[in-house]
Amino acid sequence: MTHQVIKSLHSPHVERVKALLGSRGKKIRREESLFIADGVQSIRSALMPKIASAPLIEKIYLTESGEAKLRSEFSDQIVDAHEIIPVTDEVMAAMADTQAPQGILTLCRFKELSLTQILAAAPKRIAFFWQIQDPGNAGTAIRTADACGFDAILFSEGSVDIYSPKVVRSTAGSLWHIPVAQELTLSEVSELSVSDQYSVVAFDGTGDRTLEELPSDRPTIAVFGNEARGLPTLPDSIEKIRIPMSGFAESLNVASAAAIALYHLGNPENR
Repeated sequence: MTHQVIKSLHSPHVERVKALLGSRGKKIRREESLFIADGVQSIRSALMPKIASAPLIEKIYLTESGEAKLRSEFSDQIVDAHEIIPVTDEVMAAMADTQAPQGILTLCRFKELSLTQILAAAPKRIAFFWQIQDPGNAGTAIRTADACGFDAILFSEGSVDIYSPKVVRSTAGSLWHIPVAQELTLSEVSELSVSDQYSVVAFDGTGDRTLEELPSDRPTIAVFGNEARGLPTLPDSIEKIRIPMSGFAESLNVASAAAIALYHLGNPENR
């Protein structure tokens, strides 16, 4: 379905998008289960999702140039299956969260996943991030877990909202490729460490064993801590693992540590 071109900066569509992207956006996103994805990378993945639980497209806002980009990559049948709302360049600039919008904004609906729903699919590799605060780190973590073949990624309570514009942008479309759950407690994950189902390991510089010494034959949950505070007190059933470093740096940024660990754990040769 295609509407008439929106030319007014006071359109209800503009106000709705700005509300989802604004300072009170987190509350509104949670209440309405909606978020905004901007740009070509996101809509590529949104139009061709890889998982059943992927966010769904509600509306696509397009400038004339944005529509040309979209139709150059996808058939009219795929594009026209969604509600298309044409907007002027001025309206897009007013709605977008970026300084140089690409002429494409997508209103998407998400479904919050529980740990039970994640585990129902019998995932073999899961990443859990405890109270990660930086949107770029969170988005990079999702993108890295996707690239390394992980089956799911979890975020604890107190973490950044994964549907905030900066996180969504940083995922580069991976929200439509890998199941993501948020607002989980450490105790929920810790309970799995005393079962025979998963090996739960936390990455910390004080660990006795190194990443290379991890057994590869068990389903694994990899735990990463907060950017500034690291990990909280963990039960004895969660083993601390360190990444060996041959240089002089004392530690790694959480996104860098995760990239190394997730690549190693996700590599089929290490399984």
